[in-house]
Amino acid sequence: MASAARLPVVLLWHMHQPQYRDAITGEYTLPWTYLHAIKDYTDMAAHLEANPAARAVVNFSPVLLEQLEDIAARIAAHLASGAPLPDPVLALLGPDPLPTEGAPRLALLNACLRAQRKQMIERFGPYLELATIADTLATPERVGYASDHFIHDLAVWYHLAWLGETVRRAEPLVAQLTERGRDFSAGQRRELLTLIGGLVAQVIPRFRALAARGQCELSVTPYAHPIIPLLLDFNCARDALPAMALPGHAGYPGGNARAVWHVGEAVRVFTRAFGMRPAGCWPAEGAVSDATLELLSSQGFRWAASGGTVLHNSLALSDPQAAREPRSYNRPYRPRGAGIDCFFRDDNLSDLIGFTYATWHGDDAAHNLANELAQLARGYDGDSNHAVLIALDGENAWEHYPFNGYYFLRGLYALLANHPLIELTTLSACLARGLKPAPLPQVVAGSWVHGTLATWMGDPAKNRAWDLLCEAKEVFDRAASSSGVDAGAREAAGRQLALCESSDWFWWFGDYNPAESVSQFDRLYRRQLVTLYRRLGVEAPAALAQPISTGAGAPEHGGVMRRAGGG
Repeated sequence: MASAARLPVVLLWHMHQPQYRDAITGEYTLPWTYLHAIKDYTDMAAHLEANPAARAVVNFSPVLLEQLEDIAARIAAHLASGAPLPDPVLALLGPDPLPTEGAPRLALLNACLRAQRKQMIERFGPYLELATIADTLATPERVGYASDHFIHDLAVWYHLAWLGETVRRAEPLVAQLTERGRDFSAGQRRELLTLIGGLVAQVIPRFRALAARGQCELSVTPYAHPIIPLLLDFNCARDALPAMALPGHAGYPGGNARAVWHVGEAVRVFTRAFGMRPAGCWPAEGAVSDATLELLSSQGFRWAASGGTVLHNSLALSDPQAAREPRSYNRPYRPRGAGIDCFFRDDNLSDLIGFTYATWHGDDAAHNLANELAQLARGYDGDSNHAVLIALDGENAWEHYPFNGYYFLRGLYALLANHPLIELTTLSACLARGLKPAPLPQVVAGSWVHGTLATWMGDPAKNRAWDLLCEAKEVFDRAASSSGVDAGAREAAGRQLALCESSDWFWWFGDYNPAESVSQFDRLYRRQLVTLYRRLGVEAPAALAQPISTGAGAPEHGGVMRRAGGG
């Protein structure tokens, strides 16, 4: 079938981690940025490199790009001159002695167990053996029985398990360490650290090269991953949920200026990293509103993307019959008053990847998705205005798949890149081929999560977190207007404020999330706010010494809570 008659299909992979670096100590409080770099960002680049006919959109948050650059530079500095490593878990591969105190020793032991049990621990016999012993030693009373040698071996296996499947199959060092199994030397730990440093350092250059040869379109999220609709207007959260409880503050002070800053800074960081200006934006969590899309349009973006339920809610408001018509979906729209085209993901197909296919054989899952898309292509019968967007995290789902999704992703790219009814492409290419966006009179503010903003506002703890941020912003505004604050200090405080505005902190509040994760992100958020006050030379409120979330939280299921979708 001619290219013009095939159904355009776009895979959009969103890459994001919040800022884990403590601005005061310079140490990373959680290891997820470099671990996802050596596993998921590396594998996702390798799958595209292995299939030159494959296409995808890969979206990066700038705060992730900066962390990748920082971690790579600091590992290189350590290897060259012995400079401190930036993360305590990563430092277990270095030469420094382990802490002798019980609490920090226990924290490191537990950290080396934070991996998906079935796919990342039970897969490797030596790791499972070490982890089983560690489970019995991971108490304040018994941790003293865990020797330095034992913890070092556990740390090697933790990092081996977190390596991408494409790395595991290509790197001789990984085979050598896997075969050895135990009793790793300091030299072998250094070799593994060197490999990790190289993988982190190559993430940005590899995707830049893929973009240069036309295999992927790179897009961006506003700088620190804020929920732009809420920065602009708290009340828009009631578009989808009219009875939602709002924070005590009427709105975020100076939210419009902050939203403009996040968008402008995103373009600057992205352009420096990739040598080009982005044409498209996946707003944090796919969260959009009329005002958000107008802002993105004013900043030069040609397309944005969001969740399919947002489109449904928006159509239901203006044209209920259109909302019930299947052909209203999987096509671009032009919101009224915004010179930008908006694509809405196919939620059902995206969630198959995010939540369902992990339990399937990889080839079966790939064929199933290809068949679903072929059925859509036949149903649209050559309608040239349809395009299917499948959008989700490019990082969090794969640890639940066998072999980090290797067989599924390899099979999916092979099937879609050579399918007679489907054209695997990018969003800018869709627009370039002349798709005609339909008019959208009004956007009901929402996100990829159920088409609402309830994941970030409405819960008492979430609203309390917003009120604390609003109070800090009011202090920031007063300090920033003072003649006693120099330009450098004002800039540093503004960047710290941006980190406090990230969506990630609000996501985790709520007793439906795992208790351990809620506690960790509660502490991280309050630490970010305390750092902001310190940068302003103002004493932090006493309230920041107390947890925001008072609920017990859901049971911890092990590892990082699975987030499939926009963030």
